[in-house]
Amino acid sequence: MARIVLGGLRKPKTKILGYDFAGQVDEIGKEVSEFRPGDEVFGTNKGAGGFAEYLCTTQDLLLIKPPNVSFEDAATVPAVGVTALQGLQKHGKLQSGQNVLINGASGGVGTFAVQIAKSLGATVTGVCSTTNLNMVRSIGADEVIDYTKEDFTLKEEKFDLIFDTVAKRSFSDCKPILKSNGRYVTTAFSLGLVLKGKLGRSDKKMISYVANPTKSDLIFLKDLLDAGKIKPVIDRRYTLEQVPDAIRYLEEGHVKGKLVINL
Repeated sequence: MARIVLGGLRKPKTKILGYDFAGQVDEIGKEVSEFRPGDEVFGTNKGAGGFAEYLCTTQDLLLIKPPNVSFEDAATVPAVGVTALQGLQKHGKLQSGQNVLINGASGGVGTFAVQIAKSLGATVTGVCSTTNLNMVRSIGADEVIDYTKEDFTLKEEKFDLIFDTVAKRSFSDCKPILKSNGRYVTTAFSLGLVLKGKLGRSDKKMISYVANPTKSDLIFLKDLLDAGKIKPVIDRRYTLEQVPDAIRYLEEGHVKGKLVINL
């Protein structure tokens, strides 16, 4: 379903990929009131087209870039930041003082989820591979589990929320370590998972979702970014001509944080 909605049924809806971006406004339409040529901005574009020198977009998902934040950092935030925020806050109902486990804590969504959860006052346990343990600790995780050496679903500790950003473990696997009325939230959206979450007879809930960016969410993330409460993790940088290489690396499934395309 996500492919049909976001990408197209038989072929991509657009030949130019890339949703998130940061840059400088060159021209504005006659009905644009929030921005002027020369403004440094960042945002996301539902119609894609971000891997290009110029992009035509709307002002509804566009914000002025904080002056203390680089274009690179700003460009990494929208999609994964909103996905992390909505998973934790909207669907996970995360509250200050609660215990959250983030599976896939070293990835694009995961690195933001760790930092956003800490900003919301939660105690954070991150799950990642051996090579990423120190990085996940450095962005604020209170505890880090190496999934190559330990099965987190066998822990005695209970969690208010398990946020599975990589969909490597099932709801059934995670149920034993959820508190009563705990939630398992996954970014692996499917109709079957949605129905399972709604029809299951349990005080523990499962939520499967696709993030939908809103201006208010982007403003929330901008404020965290401006205050230094979230700091994007950038794995590698590529030129525009190297986009195919970046996508090949992304498909390997071992990206730490985000990849950035520089013009």
